[in-house]
Amino acid sequence: MPIILAIESSCDETAAAVYQATSENDNLKNKMLSSDLFSQIEMHKKFGGVVPEIASKAHLEKIKLIVQSALDKANVTLKDVDIIAATNKPGLPGSLLIGLSFAKAIAYANNKKLIGINHLEGHMFSACIDNNIPFPFLCLTASGGHTSFYIVNNYLEYQLLGQTLDDAAGEAFDKVAKLLELDYPGGPIIEKLAEEVHFQDFFKYKRAMSNSYDFSFSGIKTAVFYDLIKKNAYNNIEKRLSDKSIYLKQQVSSSLLKAVADIFKQKLILAFKQFSNIKAVAFVGGVACNKYIKSELEKTCINNNIAFFAPDKRYCTDNAAMIAFVAYRKFLNNQFSDFSLDIY
Repeated sequence: MPIILAIESSCDETAAAVYQATSENDNLKNKMLSSDLFSQIEMHKKFGGVVPEIASKAHLEKIKLIVQSALDKANVTLKDVDIIAATNKPGLPGSLLIGLSFAKAIAYANNKKLIGINHLEGHMFSACIDNNIPFPFLCLTASGGHTSFYIVNNYLEYQLLGQTLDDAAGEAFDKVAKLLELDYPGGPIIEKLAEEVHFQDFFKYKRAMSNSYDFSFSGIKTAVFYDLIKKNAYNNIEKRLSDKSIYLKQQVSSSLLKAVADIFKQKLILAFKQFSNIKAVAFVGGVACNKYIKSELEKTCINNNIAFFAPDKRYCTDNAAMIAFVAYRKFLNNQFSDFSLDIY
């Protein structure tokens, strides 16, 4: 069974992982020997979001160091590696190109097999790294760049039920955080502020597309904008309102978080009604780090006698471990790439 070196560089994390496959039948017997990552959050924070040119430059500076670190932590060398896997879609073109070019170069130079990986497939199966999730399961993928809903029938066999038609969920958190003059990334800060007011729903933002599997979060962002700007609340954002203990930032954050959680729950309930054979739900991606949303989705699953899974926090954000895991499944299906592999 192979040793896989995986590289992930689709956005603003430079990541590498080493995965050793030891069993064809039980993935939990396989070993993630290492998973290393350099996050660029501090580099992009002052801009309130990812700047593609800065991301590309950081990947160039860090990729060799991160790959070598992953090999060292796994106590292997390139000679021990059988397969090189890399994300080739979707993502920022410059970022993808650096990771894929590096992977192709070392694969070619060392006569290794090459596998290109869809970043979204990585997230989709990230909860499977530490869990035996029964098929078929529903997978809700939510991050700063993507929000999608799938029914997963088996490894690499899935159907897209719906996706965001505008902003991703994490993107909505970041944009609202910027309106509120909060730091980047916005998700963790918004959750903290919402917790201070016990996750109450003050503004009751519209839950868009309740009868569809697609998502739309731009309307919530626009509603916040009008509340703050058109109602002249922005300049008085730190003034106390009628309730002397509550600030506007907490009210907006809590209302936004409640709305996003409700939208996700609506999609699950809609799918439970349509698909009677669903055995589990996986909530994955960067937004799966949000404890409140995760708790609300788990309650919804429990109420419907459905098992609930989420990845370990280190596998929620962009990482190479999930890329290595999917590469292993592609290896089992003999799905290799040639050196004409390009980014998308």
